[in-house]
Amino acid sequence: MTTPIVEMDGDEMTRILWKMIKDKLILPFVDLKSEYYDLGLEYRDKTNDQVTVDAAHAIQKYGVGVKCATITPNAARMEEYQLKEMWKSPNGTIRAILDGTVFRAPILVKGIEPYVRSWKQPITLARHAYGDVYKASEMKIPAAGKVEMVYTPENGEPESVLIHEFKGPGIVQGMHNTVKSIESFARCCFEYGLSTHQDVWFSSKDTISKKYDHTFKDIFSEIYQNEYRDRYREEGLTYFYTLIDDAVARVIKSEGGFIWACKNYDGDVMSDMVATAFGSLAMMTSVLVSPDGKYEYEAAHGTVQRHYYQYKEGKSTSTNPIATIFAWSGALRKRGELDNLPSLSHFADALEKASLDVVESGRMTKDLAMITTLQNPQTLNSEEYLDAVAEKLSEYL
Repeated sequence: MTTPIVEMDGDEMTRILWKMIKDKLILPFVDLKSEYYDLGLEYRDKTNDQVTVDAAHAIQKYGVGVKCATITPNAARMEEYQLKEMWKSPNGTIRAILDGTVFRAPILVKGIEPYVRSWKQPITLARHAYGDVYKASEMKIPAAGKVEMVYTPENGEPESVLIHEFKGPGIVQGMHNTVKSIESFARCCFEYGLSTHQDVWFSSKDTISKKYDHTFKDIFSEIYQNEYRDRYREEGLTYFYTLIDDAVARVIKSEGGFIWACKNYDGDVMSDMVATAFGSLAMMTSVLVSPDGKYEYEAAHGTVQRHYYQYKEGKSTSTNPIATIFAWSGALRKRGELDNLPSLSHFADALEKASLDVVESGRMTKDLAMITTLQNPQTLNSEEYLDAVAEKLSEYL
């Protein structure tokens, strides 16, 4: 390696797997150069979450990052970790700084069949990574009263709209997005479609949200017509818009093999639906792509809290590390591409092949053994599985 990747450590069981993966699958084969940031919840609390901001700026500097799963604290976590405050999602912070789009796609392997019989190819979820409910301001309304939304121009008279006139207690939420971010989202989706040779679908609910969602729809249409239509036609690709409920029906009946672009919350929910329907949440890649070509790879699942507590009790766990392995392989492959290091990209390919070949040989973690169509699978714990992958990887290299 010639240029570092930004390495962001995480929490709980995925933090344990992170070290195992480095020790068994990366360091024996790669002269790893990384700039390390500890995004574990304790250190985020110690630095008042500055470490997350620093990591995001490092990705802007070096161009490629790889991230372990991290905890987004709730009230229970506040008490468990004795936190100063309920820190925001590290993913949300990094996405906001990079202004990127998250692309998530299932990892397909023989023996793990999609629950939707028609699906033959991966469905890539493109999730807008800024704003909406994730940047919302909220208020509990204690009693009767009027709630208004007010816009005050830098030069001009304020404008207001009535949200609701409460007759008693209630709740209210205000969310936003920006034209700049939506334009970046659209361009990221169209560029990714060209680079992966996939059609792009975009869905929202503009029939109900006639200004908010309709703005998304209009921006996608304008950018496609003005910047991408001819290029898509030359490549034999298409783009179309449909309502989110119609998109769900179309997706279920499709064969896959396209990019489904969704607003922030829709993408959050639908990516989990697609991952689970393809077999397992632990078999989902995730990469954040910024408009200026910065990449952050991560697993699309959480920190596997239940297994971590078992691990702390000294029990063996069969936690699936494949998505985290693919986060490392994705980052190393991209670093190899950007730095013209074909051997590094070759290593990433071999690492992924070894990971899947072990599963196809009938050896896998418990989550996959419970759903595989292979006969008489052998259930391995996490370390046994990683050792099997390391053995295969040595053969291929």
